[in-house]
Amino acid sequence: MSKLSYEDKINIYNEKKKGVSITKLSKKYCIRDNHIKYLIRLIDKHGFDALRTTKNKIYSKEEKERIINRVLLNNESAFSVAIDECLSSDGLLFLWISKYKENGYNIVERKRRRSTMSKKPAKQKKNETMEEKIKRLEQENLYLKAELDYSKKLRAVVQARKNQQQKKK
Repeated sequence: MSKLSYEDKINIYNEKKKGVSITKLSKKYCIRDNHIKYLIRLIDKHGFDALRTTKNKIYSKEEKERIINRVLLNNESAFSVAIDECLSSDGLLFLWISKYKENGYNIVERKRRRSTMSKKPAKQKKNETMEEKIKRLEQENLYLKAELDYSKKLRAVVQARKNQQQKKK
């Protein structure tokens, strides 16, 4: 779905009120029918103030849980709850519900900061002498040997635990 501007959303609403069909609007603006239906019902209920043009709203755990419980416990439709709560899209509520079920019926807050960059291996220098190259390769070789030894020992420990559990049965 392409992101619609504030003006596009108002134009969609006005054109629909003039009698243009939803399928024509969906083709014109390259969005799905259900997004247009949601947009129209949202504006009908909350007015044009519901169309956010600034930052996205951040919902607390308690708010998310209350909204999700309206759907799961009170058996209200997700579409109507999303409109009542003035969510930016009905897909947002479906996403919350799937994550809620996936995490064992717990609300997990998403980290809002940028993830750290993974350490990249040192780039090979173009003007590296043979001695420097040999030293770098030896260090790399030592690291890989240590990593292999560690994985072998870990595999042995796991196998020993499995054998112990089988003997107890």
